[in-house]
Amino acid sequence: MSFVPLPVPSVVAFVALLAGLETNSLTREAQQASAAAPAIVEYQIPRAGNFPHDPAVGPDGIVWYTDQTNSFIGRLDPATGEITDYPTPTPGSGPHGIEAGPDGMVWYTAQLTARIGRLDPKTRMIKEFPLPPNARNPHTPIVHGGNIWFTDANNNTYGVLDPSTGNVKVFESQTRGSIPYGMRAAPDGSVWIAFLGTNKLGRVDTTTGAVREYPLPDAAARPRRLQVTPDGMVWYTDHARGYLGRLDPATGKIKEWAAPGGAPGPYGIAIGTDGRLWFDEEFAGDIVAFDPRTEKMEVVKIPTSGAVVRHMVTDAPRKRIWLALSGTGRIGKIELK
Repeated sequence: MSFVPLPVPSVVAFVALLAGLETNSLTREAQQASAAAPAIVEYQIPRAGNFPHDPAVGPDGIVWYTDQTNSFIGRLDPATGEITDYPTPTPGSGPHGIEAGPDGMVWYTAQLTARIGRLDPKTRMIKEFPLPPNARNPHTPIVHGGNIWFTDANNNTYGVLDPSTGNVKVFESQTRGSIPYGMRAAPDGSVWIAFLGTNKLGRVDTTTGAVREYPLPDAAARPRRLQVTPDGMVWYTDHARGYLGRLDPATGKIKEWAAPGGAPGPYGIAIGTDGRLWFDEEFAGDIVAFDPRTEKMEVVKIPTSGAVVRHMVTDAPRKRIWLALSGTGRIGKIELK
């Protein structure tokens, strides 16, 4: 592993693009869920050619994101609008997924250089952990049980890194070409994976690494990202068919709801503090809030067109959802009630 001190990062202060602030008029009357729709505030990332891929939020409310094309880890202070970016020690590493742990450490996957990085916000230093050949394109990381679990979509594997030793264990998916993609932890201690290359979700036993597969009813289903609510329900976005789905692991029962736009490529998903599930419609350029109690959906237009929200994260203490608006060089914020 390598341990590299970083230079003092570049800092650029800016404010939200208030001109781009928009409240969606909800032209789809059937999807109206409330009289006053939420709004998305956008923060422009100043570095030229940036491509924010995934966001994360720390215990202190600071927002982190991966700038995949420039190979930087970005920091946004919502209180001031100030952005700081940190170059990855290995150039051209293509940082992809990112997550902030409960101790404030920031973890990311260096997809192009087979590494997992840890940024210490206090020291401004990044420590890199190399991965074995069968995990050379790490995708989504999560901090769970003191370890870093991750998927490798391109190698049909998933794995776990022990930060205290640097040891890595890699497991191969049961189904060939399953493309392990989104990953989240569950209240029972297990880890769930969305297998984008097939119509399956998987529950990983974190003690053994073994996975139990749950096939979705439609063979054409392609789950991309997922979330697990406190009641243990697994929610997923079916990118291929245009659905939001829910799996009850206790019974195996699956229920699905069509996204408002028909088949707009549901992608990133987050659990809102308002009791709703929020997800992105890639091809429609919308964010959708789904209320499981009423089964109604509310549509919020992303102000700047061309954005793809590959991942979303909830700041529960501050009742916010943060979005990486890939393709527009912006970070988005939704304030929840």
